[in-house]
Amino acid sequence: MTRDSSASSLIVGGAASSPRAPLPTLPPLALYIHIPWCVRKCPYCDFNSHTASPVLPEQEYVDALLADLDQDLHAVYGREISSIFFGGGTPSLFSAEALGRLLEGVEQRIPFAEDIEITLEANPGTFEQEKFVAYRKLGINRLSIGIQSFQQEKLKALGRIHNGDEAVRAAGMARQAGFDNFNLDLMHGLPDQSLDDALSDLRQAIALNPTHISWYQLTLEPNTVFWNQPPVLPEDDTLWDIQEAGQALLAEHGYAQYEVSAYAQAGRPARHNLNYWSFGDFIGIGAGAHGKLSHPDGRIVRTWKTRLPKDYLNPAKSFQAGEKALTNDEMPFEFLMNALRLTAGVESRLYPERTGLSLESLAEGRAAAEQSGLLQVEPSRLAATERGQLFLNDLLQQFLN
Repeated sequence: MTRDSSASSLIVGGAASSPRAPLPTLPPLALYIHIPWCVRKCPYCDFNSHTASPVLPEQEYVDALLADLDQDLHAVYGREISSIFFGGGTPSLFSAEALGRLLEGVEQRIPFAEDIEITLEANPGTFEQEKFVAYRKLGINRLSIGIQSFQQEKLKALGRIHNGDEAVRAAGMARQAGFDNFNLDLMHGLPDQSLDDALSDLRQAIALNPTHISWYQLTLEPNTVFWNQPPVLPEDDTLWDIQEAGQALLAEHGYAQYEVSAYAQAGRPARHNLNYWSFGDFIGIGAGAHGKLSHPDGRIVRTWKTRLPKDYLNPAKSFQAGEKALTNDEMPFEFLMNALRLTAGVESRLYPERTGLSLESLAEGRAAAEQSGLLQVEPSRLAATERGQLFLNDLLQQFLN
């Protein structure tokens, strides 16, 4: 199949659902751009990332991204983009010139919201002051910096290429480059990590005064080095102590938890991620990128792109690897697996607005979840209880058909 071929022949995973109510309004639209290369693949990482060659195919990849976007435009005509997220991999390996050409090409195709949020993922080992000043001038207005830890032995265990001093400097360089909105990505539950180790990392991150902290537990994922060669991780009691003490420390310093692993200063949650968790729409371009688009007639379609960079860059191959229209039976789980990650949940009215299905279609699962103490008894909201947040998989099982 060539890139000019119709994507309709790629539908997999069952027939489209029976017609549902037309959506009263389409949700906000975001754009995710995947840059798949890293300096080195980390042993815990299960993302679609690949070790970079000495010279990256920047021009060819930007050309491919724009051609990929062109094939999705028919589904979003007349809409504007509210946020853009450059993920990876390590997007900061790309030059400002390449990213500038890409952003210019995107804006020529889809209008940007006046207050658009544009986030770039970066690692301390790829920080260059001059490059980040140039990024900011392009209109990129938010950074997400992959710190993971400030302690050298922990960074070594995680296979990271930066050290603790570079991690501290990266935050300062981000601010000097003009970024007044940035996230620090931090892990806990690391190999041989104690409670004091974890809290030391968290205190250092807080001292750098980021507007947002993503703080999450290391998990061993299939198809990673750590899955095949598991490191020694802390005992469950230590993990629980770290979680409780860390959440209290973040709250003490004004970082409100608004999602399972996301903490933000007042007014600074990640808008791109909020859109994702509230079942908003997003185009996904780049090797392995996923997307989700709603249509006025009620169809909601998930898509995924060709995974390997060499295939994505091959003109003889299709950008799109597959698509699936969500069925009515799948909709409750698809909506709630995102919405219930938010600590405050979502307003109940959002379910019919974003799915075209009635609230009554949730009634059986909702009653069972409320009775089990996993879902709040609150007609106007869909929100997990504190216990439900701890046992989110059990909660979601109530809505599987």
